[in-house]
Amino acid sequence: MNGDTREPGPARHPFVGMWVTEDGYIRQELRADGRYDEARGDRPSAYTGSYTVRGDHIDYQDDTGFTATGDVRDGVLYHEHLVLYREHDKGSGGGGASVGAGAA
Repeated sequence: MNGDTREPGPARHPFVGMWVTEDGYIRQELRADGRYDEARGDRPSAYTGSYTVRGDHIDYQDDTGFTATGDVRDGVLYHEHLVLYREHDKGSGGGGASVGAGAA
């Protein structure tokens, strides 16, 4: 035994992590704290805000007040007009079109 008596933290939601378009131009990080940070090209944090998840549906609220939605189907994030893939799946047969965070 290592003497560590800390309780394990809450389980991490499976959508948390980095999502990217096939070309890598849009990168959306869904953070465990319910925030997202979306980079576009050479613009880091082009869009930031909060998100909530219900089942496979994501509601986005941009810090400027803009709202958007997304749905995860078969491991692919369809965010408004974008298609995003899990960063670790990109190029491994796990997708490669657009997934997305949309304009949020």
